[in-house]
Amino acid sequence: MLELRCSSPQRWLDAVLSDFDAFLLDHAANERKASATALNFVVRYPDRQQLIAPMIALAIEELQHFEAVHRLIAERGLRAGADEKDAYINQLLAEVHSSGEQRLLDRLVVGAVVEARGCERFGLIAGALPAGELQDFYRDITASEERHWAIYLELAAHWFDDATIAARLDSFLDLEAEVVAALPVQPKLH
Repeated sequence: MLELRCSSPQRWLDAVLSDFDAFLLDHAANERKASATALNFVVRYPDRQQLIAPMIALAIEELQHFEAVHRLIAERGLRAGADEKDAYINQLLAEVHSSGEQRLLDRLVVGAVVEARGCERFGLIAGALPAGELQDFYRDITASEERHWAIYLELAAHWFDDATIAARLDSFLDLEAEVVAALPVQPKLH
């Protein structure tokens, strides 16, 4: 597991469990955006052959997650609303270099950090839900998120040395901890 610099607070989990419908709507939006992010790598870096197949597979899996969460939403009679800006993601992306090789590294590292936070939070949810289909679903999502953060770092290793990756990862993990600590407590993934 990629070691995050802070754990999600219990009050976040309490907020999710007390308004799970709102969480599901946000979860669906995040899965859709994760799929789009993976496809964006394919579009932006068509010359990086090592990246194409893993990112297509990642996009498909994230889209399958979106479909599964959307099914849960429909079963509950909920309707998704308009997309909202994600302050967590935007604060991380604000520190990504704007061009060149450094941008590729930063985007891959941010992808790993975001997926690691998802892994941690989905795992907390799975552990708090009663035994049954919903708990099994969130356990499966947790395992997927763990694979996803590893994919991002494995891809970074194709073009960057370990020390360079570690330095940027260290920087983004510190930033991510600050961002998480400042986030309002809401029934949202971030």
